[in-house]
Amino acid sequence: MNIPNIMHSTQGAQQFGYKAALVGGTTVYGWAVPAVLQVFGSEWLHNGWHDVTFRKPVFPGDEITTSVTERDDGAADLVMVNQDGGSCVMGTVGVDDAPWLDELRMPQRLTPEPKLDRVPDLTLQDAPVGQDLRPLAEAISKEEAERFAREEERDTDPLWAGERPRLHPGWIAFRVWPFIRHSVHMGPILHTRSQIQHVAPAFAGQTITTAGHFVEAYERKGHHYCLVDGVALSEDGQALARFRHTTIFKIAARA
Repeated sequence: MNIPNIMHSTQGAQQFGYKAALVGGTTVYGWAVPAVLQVFGSEWLHNGWHDVTFRKPVFPGDEITTSVTERDDGAADLVMVNQDGGSCVMGTVGVDDAPWLDELRMPQRLTPEPKLDRVPDLTLQDAPVGQDLRPLAEAISKEEAERFAREEERDTDPLWAGERPRLHPGWIAFRVWPFIRHSVHMGPILHTRSQIQHVAPAFAGQTITTAGHFVEAYERKGHHYCLVDGVALSEDGQALARFRHTTIFKIAARA
């Protein structure tokens, strides 16, 4: 089974008590982008943020409805529900600096590094807490950026196509997984929370470097979690987005 995360296969997900393959959290989050842009406009792509938690799994064939409701403080509540009314994703979005931006750790290790022949397994005992991870460089062509938006996020907005396409926020959010696996090996994982601050326009047709800092590893209700802060950099070294992702890297058996 050549899938980095077997939770995205039916057989793999069923091993952990789920009825079918799980749709990736960053993909599901990306489906909310059109609704967010309706409220905040394209400024949100380079001066906006989100903080969302993934509460229920989304399965292939589910029908997801997104609502973005403005609040008095200028931010907005984001809710994504399935066809049964279950809240799958809940969180907050806004423009300008996120209230948690100053909490994010900025890594010092920013120059891309090649992957090792073998990376160590990520465990609670040997997690690289307090260390920068190996920066990862990934080229993203205009054609691939357009394909990602159209096929993975089902988003045909002209922003993601043309001579100078923007990078879809779902693509930026997804970078954390190959980035972490560039330093450590993870088995089945579940994404639980995503916090991203966009700080500059991100365009396709260049090489993006992802760098980050391993903040914390801990256990809760039998699950093993990791907390990773990071930054996405353009070819000229400009920060495009800063992020914090919370992930279950060892899944407890379900009752």
